[in-house]
Amino acid sequence: MERRSRLRRWITKLQVPSEPGVTATQLMLINHDLKPVEKERRQWGSWNFVGFWIADCFNINTWMISSSMIVGGLSWWQAWLCVWLGYFFSACFVVLIGRTGAVYHIGFSVVNRAPFGIWGSMWPVFNRAAMACIWYGVQAYIGGTCVYLMIRSIWLSWDRTKMPGPFGTDATSTPDYVSFVIFWLCSLPALWFPVHQIRHLFTVKAFVVPPVGIAFLIWAVVRAGGVGPIVRQPATISGSDLAWEFIKGIMSSIGNFAALIINNSDFSRFARRPQAALFPQLLAIPLGFAVTSFIGIIVSSSSMLIYQEAIWNPLDLLGHFIEDGGSAQRFGVFVIALGFALAQLGTNIAANSVAAGTDMTALFPKFINIRRGSYICAVVALAMCPYNLLSSSSSFTTYLSAYSVFLCSVAGVMATDYYIVRRGYLNARELYSPSKIGPYYYNHGIHWRAYVAYICGIAINVVGFAGAVGREVPKGATYIYNLNFFCGFTVSSLVYWGLCKVSPIPETSDTWMEVGDALDDMEIGNDAQVKELEDEVDGGEKERDTRHEKV
Repeated sequence: MERRSRLRRWITKLQVPSEPGVTATQLMLINHDLKPVEKERRQWGSWNFVGFWIADCFNINTWMISSSMIVGGLSWWQAWLCVWLGYFFSACFVVLIGRTGAVYHIGFSVVNRAPFGIWGSMWPVFNRAAMACIWYGVQAYIGGTCVYLMIRSIWLSWDRTKMPGPFGTDATSTPDYVSFVIFWLCSLPALWFPVHQIRHLFTVKAFVVPPVGIAFLIWAVVRAGGVGPIVRQPATISGSDLAWEFIKGIMSSIGNFAALIINNSDFSRFARRPQAALFPQLLAIPLGFAVTSFIGIIVSSSSMLIYQEAIWNPLDLLGHFIEDGGSAQRFGVFVIALGFALAQLGTNIAANSVAAGTDMTALFPKFINIRRGSYICAVVALAMCPYNLLSSSSSFTTYLSAYSVFLCSVAGVMATDYYIVRRGYLNARELYSPSKIGPYYYNHGIHWRAYVAYICGIAINVVGFAGAVGREVPKGATYIYNLNFFCGFTVSSLVYWGLCKVSPIPETSDTWMEVGDALDDMEIGNDAQVKELEDEVDGGEKERDTRHEKV
């Protein structure tokens, strides 16, 4: 008895604070980090969003995507055009999906309850959380490579080629593992701060990292003998191969944004006003990522002139600079690697830890908040093998496309539900209600229309995805898969709209109507009226069951 009492006390201590008057079932749907952001925490202005995306675009991942296009056979200007188009489309999708958060001040995991159902939203949220954990490991491992370069620029004996990997594996070396753990440990303090305060980290990163990237660009161009030889390099493929490689370059750029598209509400909900999350994001994303990608493209192209090979990973190029340079060159590598490490830290928080923390909060709101979820994400990342995803440019871009396949249909359902079916109207209070008579409860808390559309959006790309990982598939499936995000988004949108047209859903509007202002004074707890109605429904069901048993 005493042991049970002690266990109960420990469970109570582990629970996060909750609002007074919230029922036991509601505790499965709400805590402080999930409720609509109050005015005091809406501190993100237009320049904060600009700084956020400028900070986010300067990361190794962005360089790798643009550089891999050069490896794929495109010329520098063709790769850069892919980047402009890809990130312009990405910005449009980001603003489209993030509008809900900016107006209603709720995150992705809560917004998702409207189209997928109160309990049906758990699967897309879990899917997003799992992907965020995977990507946290990938970005942390890239950050660990920055740490490796910093250490090696001081001690040349810190050499991955001379120190075998731990645990009996040849996939990576001991210095790589140790550097990864060092970066992981240094990242932990940054996870402590709440979302509305970490905007300062992005501001610092926006001022520090771009000069580092520009310095790397100048250094690479000087060593290559100027920009002239670089820009005169032609594409190494032609005809239909060139056309499809161009399309794949665009889709790789969008794939880089697949996660950020659907969970943009996790940040836009902190906007002071909806307009702060509109044009700043629409302009900053294509411009910032185009500039960063330009640096990656030119640096990768310069490597062909310096070392007679296309080095798609800029960190590998820095490693070559250590090998053939003196102490001054190693100092330059140290400074650039330090800037890139800061870039990876900011990107990992923006794209992964906050997303994973918010999603885990939605899955277990009684025990997890964003801070705890972020630390759980970091722990999961230690169990990953991210180096396998970075073994070559082809596997890296293949993984990006696979990532898009499972998220584009979620984005399609969300966009169609908000803009076409509901015309901007959400009953935000009901998004936190487990009532069986609630408008978002549907059938047992799951919205079948959304899931049918979601599966259709995935299905159209599945055959082509099998071909991308080595299976023999029809060419038509491959062509569809090359347009994976657009195909999945379009199919899921049309199917969802058609099903809602044939079988209408509750809580919709005939005219455009956003009622986000009604959230300023909204209280989630003390919902006595809803509880009374739910009790009446439950009582009616019990009475019906009793009569049925007597018959």
